Parts: sequence; structure tokens; C-alpha cells
Amino acid sequence: MLHLAARMVRFHKGGFAATFVALAAGVAVLMTCALLVESGWRYQGEPRRYGATAAVVADRDLRVAGPTVFGETEYTTVTLPERGGVRAGLADELAAVPGVARAVGDRAIAVTTTVAPDLPVTGHGWASAALAPYRLVAGAPPRSDGEIAVDARIADGRGLGPGDTTDVITGGESRPYRVSGVVETDGAPGERAALFFTDARAARLDPHPDRFDAIGVLTEPDADRSAVLAAVRRVADGADATTYTGDGRGLAAEPEAAAARAFTLQAGGAFGGYAAMIIVFVVAGTVGLSVRHRRRDLALLRAVAATPGQVRRMLLAEVGLLAAVAAAVGVPAGLLATRYIRDELVSREFVPDGFTVRGGVLSAAAVTVAVAAVALLAAWIAALRVTRIKPTEALGEAAVERGPGSRARVVSGLVCLAVAVSLTGLTSATDGQTALGAAMGMLYTFVLGVALLAPWINQGAARFLGPVLRAVWGDSGYLAAANLRANARGTVAVLTALVLSVGFGGTVWFLQDNLQRQTVVQSRDGILAQHALTGAVGLPASAAAEARRIPGVLAATGVRRTSVVVPGELEARTVVAQGIDPEGVERTMDLEVRSGSLAELRAGTVAVSTAQADAAGWHLGDRAGLWLGDGTPVTLRVVALYERGWGFGDVTLHPKTLAGHTVTGLDDQVLVRTAPGADVGAALADLAGRYPAAAVVDTDRLTGDIAQDLAVSGWLNKLLIAVLVGYAVLAAANTLVMAALARTRELALLRLAGLTRRQVKRMVHAEQAGLLGVALVIGGAIAAVTLTSVVNAVAGQRVPHVPAAGWATVVGGTVVLALVATVLPVGRLLRTPPVEGIGVRE
Repeated sequence: MLHLAARMVRFHKGGFAATFVALAAGVAVLMTCALLVESGWRYQGEPRRYGATAAVVADRDLRVAGPTVFGETEYTTVTLPERGGVRAGLADELAAVPGVARAVGDRAIAVTTTVAPDLPVTGHGWASAALAPYRLVAGAPPRSDGEIAVDARIADGRGLGPGDTTDVITGGESRPYRVSGVVETDGAPGERAALFFTDARAARLDPHPDRFDAIGVLTEPDADRSAVLAAVRRVADGADATTYTGDGRGLAAEPEAAAARAFTLQAGGAFGGYAAMIIVFVVAGTVGLSVRHRRRDLALLRAVAATPGQVRRMLLAEVGLLAAVAAAVGVPAGLLATRYIRDELVSREFVPDGFTVRGGVLSAAAVTVAVAAVALLAAWIAALRVTRIKPTEALGEAAVERGPGSRARVVSGLVCLAVAVSLTGLTSATDGQTALGAAMGMLYTFVLGVALLAPWINQGAARFLGPVLRAVWGDSGYLAAANLRANARGTVAVLTALVLSVGFGGTVWFLQDNLQRQTVVQSRDGILAQHALTGAVGLPASAAAEARRIPGVLAATGVRRTSVVVPGELEARTVVAQGIDPEGVERTMDLEVRSGSLAELRAGTVAVSTAQADAAGWHLGDRAGLWLGDGTPVTLRVVALYERGWGFGDVTLHPKTLAGHTVTGLDDQVLVRTAPGADVGAALADLAGRYPAAAVVDTDRLTGDIAQDLAVSGWLNKLLIAVLVGYAVLAAANTLVMAALARTRELALLRLAGLTRRQVKRMVHAEQAGLLGVALVIGGAIAAVTLTSVVNAVAGQRVPHVPAAGWATVVGGTVVLALVATVLPVGRLLRTPPVEGIGVRE
């Protein structure tokens, strides 16, 4: 059978080319998603910062108990957005473990050097220099509050050396320090540079002086390493901290590594799931159509005594061979695509420079098996009908179009539509990731229902459109309606591919646009201030107080951006939050408060968006339990509910609640509202000059910066969406070309019966117009229902924003695709003399 399958593939190159393209493209898309997941799973950062340690004790994750399923409690692990710390006293407990030489606490302080402002730098206490280890190459360690030791990467090329003075910005203030020494380590060029204060000075600069960012454990040379690490884990577990060893120390050394790992796992997994569902539709439809177009060949094999099992094995062997060749092409293509995406992610700062594409064998094996399994199953199902009939009936069965389908198919299609409708209700009743998941499930269920009911949809559409087609295209329109009615089952794959491309493209692409637009609109409408004082390295709380004292300033509000972890019905999740001083906030920002008042915001209270309140089941006056960005649990009273969560964050806190729980402890900006006609430009510029890297901007520009940031963050979504929509479009073109090329005998017979080439072309045009009309109506309806439901659930907008150019692109692109993919192949067929065409193999 394998030899026969190979000969079949060789002599039916055109028919198998479409199947190969669908399989190879599917493998490439899935390989990209799977390799992102595998690379994220293997990525653990670089442990160079703690290269001399045996273990690092830190608190980088939050483990939250979820629902109980079958007696087992489900837990969610969330990466802490503000890099949690461990209590300082834990270092003494670890140092007391037998076999531990030293347990050194490390503080990671946000600093910027004026001599090298573009070089990423982190401040530390001098004792932690032993953890890398850093070694002095010039000078001495810092011994007073006014001295620092600098990384050789800061000193090199900038003329710094022991005895020189340089300014260091930390805590929103710039202060001169004397360079006492220069240090270096074996760190990679892309690693953050280090700057060392005295331990006492580092503790005073740290927003949370009673905690360490991490504790590095150094063991005695002759200690039993396994026993020491076991004891360290016991002590760390008692303090609710995590012990990192081996390569895992990189996750403690680079907190951004954990975020990058979670990001790639989530992005690759989510889009891999979407891609898998599309590929199931595409591959199954393409393989099924390929088998269908070869019914005469298969019928002839049955008539010359081939058994059903032999025919099925031959078909499976054909698809298996194609899947193997497709994997050989798709896997390298996916690898190249992943490397390109990795470079783009690094350039856009989604992942650090050290993130690499790793693995590939596991991803390639999983993807190849998955795509091959779908193709083999589709071939098996498509072959069942041909192989079940008697040999004497085979040729007759192949020559006559069967009925639309069985009762089971009708019932299954109606069930799918019912499920899709029920998911509409679920989408409307939820929010966030739950709503997005329900919406995608609704989209695919709608498409599956359409695919199952397509024969009856085609027949009904042909009857309904018959008069229209006859009126526009005359006799050719009559033939087109008859063809659509008679070949209702043969055009199932064509209709499904078109509906999928329109429905998917019209939903997921415009969803990203709606979320970005909603964020910008809410931010623009909600900012009442005319000016904003921004600080690239942060602003102390005193900046807002000083702005209020400027004559002509009505109000000034410091805004501190952060994230918090909130519980959910299924899992905990991280949401954007802000810290604001409620004094005069009603003059600088309008969060569109629905109930309660921001004036009541103080330590121990919280204001939340209505979407977040609905998701968590919080009401005005309730006690809301959540975790701050560093993992600190808090229970806060809800004092206000507001609408503009997309523009300002789902949670609003008082700065006192955030004190000591953010990395910098500084405000990101100060919103300034001035009296009409007040000239405060010079005074605000003078205020900005008192703070390093600060500037005064109009709030219109602030909204523009938000839009630019959203465009960057939405880049990956749109890239992957474009790939998936492109694959759906490719599948539609593939299917249309296959269907057109399979009509050689049919079109030749029509020409022998007296139709001219022009009449045949008009008939094909009429058929495509009918199919396109049905596909656009159904696909557009599915996209409208899905998009409306998810945008209403996630953004609170009942009518989604759909730009005219966007719909024109979707509709126009689909029309052009269908016409080009049909007219060109049919034009080629019509150049073949009908006497020759009638004898061509089907």
C-alpha cells in the first residue's frame, strides 16, 4: 500500500499540492507557537548575579488557592509584578544552618547614573558583591554613605576611576557620590550593570528596608551540599519563601525572566490553541475534499476487487507521506519564524536579551504527530463512504451526487448552534480571560455548526438566490443556481473556509482594535488636567505637594502605576492598578464613578472598576481581599465603583496602602489642573528642573504616549492574529482552487452541450457571487455576534467599534480572494478543448 500510495501522490501532484500546502503551513504555525512555549518552559534566566551561591532564597511568585475539583484544591501561581521580598531576619536563620558559610541579603535598588543614563543599572549593598562574585580591579570598597563602587561597564569609556565623582539618581533625587573602586565579574555584556553602596546606605535607599530582595547562601567547602540545601529549603518553606538552586537561580537573579517565561508560555499556549482549532477545520476540510474529488479513482479500485481495508490503508498511507514531507518543510519554517519573533520581542522589551529559542525536538514531534493525526482521521472519515458500498455500485455512486446528509449531521449541527448561543450568554455574564475564552469557543462552535449544516444552507441559499442569479446573469445564472442546488454537499468545504476566514478575521482583529481604542478613549476623556509632570526615574510625593503651591494651580494629583493580584472564580490574575492621593482628584481625573466617592479613599480602602467588581463579586462597602504587587495580602473596604477601568486600571488605591510595596516607591507622574487663563508654564518648568529626568507635557501628548505604548503591546497579538487569519485565508484559497480544478469534466461537458466559454464564465461568476454572499452574511453575522458579546463583556461597550476601512478590507479581501482563486483556475480549464477535457481523469 505504501508503494501504491507513493505512485498515487506522484501522478496526482495537482490534487495533492493543496493538501500539502495546508499541512505544511499548519505545521509551521503550530511549530512557532509550540516552540515559544517550549522556549519559555526551558528559560530560567541567567544566574550570574548569584553565580557563587549554592542557593538563593527569594519570593518571586504568589500561590493562590482556587476552586476544589473532585476533592482536590486547584492552585494558581502568579508572578509578582513588584518583585516580592523576604524578611531581613531570615538571613540570620539561614546563616545558622550547619554547613552554611554565609547567608548574604541582597537589595535591588532602582538607580540611574548621569554618566551612563542609557545603561541599565541596579544598586546593591556591598556585602552582596560576594554573591556573583564581583572582584575589585581598582580602588577599595565603599566605606561611607558618600562612596560607591561601580561596575567596570560604567567606568569603561567614561573616564571614571577611584577618586572621581559622579551623580546617581535614586528615590527621585540626584546626589553626587565619590567612586571608591571599580569592580567586574564574568557577566555577559547584556546583563544589568551593578553599583554598590555601603550596606547601611543601601538599606536607607530601599523602599522596604526591613526586607531583602533575595538572600544568597554560600556553603562551607567541605559541607554536604545536598544536606545543606535540604535544610535551607526547610527554613525557607517555613518563611513562605522559595529556594532556587542550579539554573533556577536565574529566576531569582532576573525577576524579568519569570515574567518573560510566563508571557511566552501564555502567549504561545493561547495562540497555539486558537491555531490548533483553525488547523483542524482547514486540514480536515482539505483532506476530505481531496478524497471526494478522487471518488472515481477509488470507485474503480473497488470495482477491480480492492477491499475496503486496502483502499483505506492506501489513503492513510498517502496522507502519512504528505504529512511527513510537510513536517520536513514546516518544522524549519516554524523555527525560522520563532527566531524572528524572538528578535522582535527583545527589541520591543517583551523579553530580556538573554531569552533564546531553545529546544525544538519536543515541539517538532508534538506538532507533527498532532497535524498528522488530524489529517489521518479526516482521510479515514472521508474514505468510509466510498469503501462501504458494494464494488458493483461504486462507479455509479461516484457519478451521482448524494443527498445533503444524514439526520445525525443535522442534529449535530443544531446542537453546535445551540451551544454557540449558550456561550453568547456566558460571554456576556463574565469578563476578562473567561469572556475571551467563551467568545473564541462561541466562534468555533458557530463555524462547526455552519460546516455541519452547510449542505442544507447551500440548498436553501440556491433556492432563495435562484431568481436573483437568473435576473442578473440570465441563463448562466439559472445554471449557477442549479449547480449550487445539486452540488450542495460538494461546496461544504468552500463555504466553511470562507465563513471561517470572515468570522475569524472580523472577530479577533477588530477585538484588539476595540480594546486599544477603549483604553485611549477612557484615558483621554478621564484626564481633566491640562499638564502632567513626568519623571523617567520617578517622582517623590513632594512633587505633587509643591505643584499645588504654584499660583494658578487648582489641583495636582500624583499617580503611581502598579499591579495587584485579585482572586477569580477559576484562578487569580494580575490587574493594572494605580495609587492616587484623593485630594483634589475630582479636578484632575474623572474615573466616571457610578457609586461611592473617591474622596473617601484612604489607607485601608480601595476603589475598583465595575468590571472588576462584577468579576470578583464585590459591592460598595464590601471588604475586598487582594494581594499587592509584592505579594502582601490586604483586605480593603470598597468605597467607590467606577467605569473607566481600561484607561486608569481596575483598582485604585491610596499611596499609603502602596507605601513600601512597590519597587521604587515613587510616583510616575503628577497631573496638574490650572485655572482658566493661568500662566504656569515657567513655574512648572522650574519645578520639573528640580527633579532629575523630569519634564512637563500636555496631557494630550500623554494620551498619545498611551496609544503608542498600546500599539507596541498589541503588536504581538496582531502579528499572531495576522498569521492565523492568513492561514484561514490560505485555506480558503486552497479550497477554492481545488474545487475549481476538479470541474474539468463538468465544464467540458457543458461546452460540448452547446455553452460558449463566455456563458460558462458567467455561470462560474454567478456561482461565486452566490457562495460569497452566503459566506459574507453568515461569517459577518458570526463576527458581529461574537465581537459584540466579548467587547460588551470585556470593555463594557454594547456597540463595538469597527472602522469602515477594516470592514472594507475583510469583505473586499474575501471577494478578491474568491474571485482570483476561482476565475484563474477556471480560465485555465476553459483553455483546454472540451473534447480533451471530457476525457481527463477526475
